[in-house]
Amino acid sequence: MTVRVGVLALQGDTREHLAALTEAGAQACTVRRLAELDSVDALVIPGGESTVMSHLLREFELLEPLRARLADGMPAYGSCAGMILLATEILDAGVPGREALALRGIDMTVRRNAFGRQVDSFEESIPFAGLDSDVHAVFIRAPWVERVGESVEVLATAAGHPVAVRQGKVLATSFHPEVTGDRRVHRMFVDSLR
Repeated sequence: MTVRVGVLALQGDTREHLAALTEAGAQACTVRRLAELDSVDALVIPGGESTVMSHLLREFELLEPLRARLADGMPAYGSCAGMILLATEILDAGVPGREALALRGIDMTVRRNAFGRQVDSFEESIPFAGLDSDVHAVFIRAPWVERVGESVEVLATAAGHPVAVRQGKVLATSFHPEVTGDRRVHRMFVDSLR
């Protein structure tokens, strides 16, 4: 069974996720409009700039429909900025009122830019639950998770904080597996949809 997975294409590393999803066996497409959101089985929210993405979700009138789809059980995967947006609570939001833009897909509190500024970006191999060997994780101005709800599973940690979590069929990583060529995280997500 082929699943149709959209990649939110408002800003961020859309192309890389489209390629990773295709290699993982999904039918991948971009999502910029409500009709496109309505046509997908699941959604990937890419890395990028969470403030810009939040603004564009409102401008494109996707914020409430996306929040409703997530509340209705639509599977999703968010990397970096996508993790921030999927949270129920965002620390260091930087923009007054931005807390209201949290999509509330995973019961967690996320701290933006927790590992530091752009110059503090780094790569590290980390164990990832459910995968047979470490994942090469690329952290770019990455968030980390400071609190998880009872039904949230921590899949990976770095610097003592969760950096990969899953709640039901919603997955989030603070790092960017789409830029490494390792498709195991995307395959794990796509396989969970079947």
